[in-house]
Amino acid sequence: MDHGGHGMTADLPPFTLGRGLALTGEPVFLAGCVLALLLYAWGVVRLRRRGDSWPPHRAAAFAAGVLTIALVMCTALNTYGMVLFSVHMVQHMVISMLSPILLLLGAPVTLALRALPAAGRGRTGPRELLVRVLQSRYVRIISHPVFTIPLFIASLYGLYFTPLFDFLMASRPGHIVMMTHFLAVGLVFFWPIMGVDPGPHRPGYVMRMLELFAGMPFHAFFGIALMMASEPMVGTYADPPASLGVTALGDQHAAGGIAWAFSEIPSVLVLIALVFQWYASEQRQARRQDRAADRDGDRELAEYNAYLASLRARSR
Repeated sequence: MDHGGHGMTADLPPFTLGRGLALTGEPVFLAGCVLALLLYAWGVVRLRRRGDSWPPHRAAAFAAGVLTIALVMCTALNTYGMVLFSVHMVQHMVISMLSPILLLLGAPVTLALRALPAAGRGRTGPRELLVRVLQSRYVRIISHPVFTIPLFIASLYGLYFTPLFDFLMASRPGHIVMMTHFLAVGLVFFWPIMGVDPGPHRPGYVMRMLELFAGMPFHAFFGIALMMASEPMVGTYADPPASLGVTALGDQHAAGGIAWAFSEIPSVLVLIALVFQWYASEQRQARRQDRAADRDGDRELAEYNAYLASLRARSR
């Protein structure tokens, strides 16, 4: 049985964690991961060479995000994901909900804006193009909650519950396009919520939390629908290889459980990040107010001393 042009999968041994993490090197995602790490490292090195610093935790978060992508797309998980719905769901959840959060915590756009050189007056370079894109009407639309939340929901129900999923899974290019779409949707959804990089929409922290929770229940309902189904809902996984020792319905129920449970993980990560950002923002605001109060106090003291000096002058 050949699934999606990824080679013969009928003789796959039963899935274990050790087998699943064996490196296979999906070329497209492997090249993308390596390129992302090289570009990010170039930006950090460029900043340090001119005497600027870059937070180590940002670099660690970005590297972890790239590593999670490589973990699910450049190992045998990708091979098993072509024939096991449960393994595919692990790929989907990681690449659409965990990887984007870690990548965004790395603040790659901010790094690019600081590291790319200015082209000079009247000229357009990579930095100017990036600023133009960030300020474009297109980015304002795709980063608005009215667009991101429905897109996040439609990527589940509009894909898995229509023939589109089977169509994309029928070929290797289609599978790559689908997984790239999951990653892009995750980045677009979490970008305004995380609020680390500059963007056209930066609502307050309470509104960001509301945006986060607006999409998560639909994720949970999707998982529940898979768990409660009495027959396979996706043709691609309707006949798993006998060597794997699983039934299509049991595998689908496991996939639903993964989708349902995984929706809690990004919620917790984002909430923790938002609380820390909120705290840091309040601290910065308090320091600014303290400095302003000090300046006002110094000015009032100077005015009072000048007043006393004028009284002494008049008395003399």
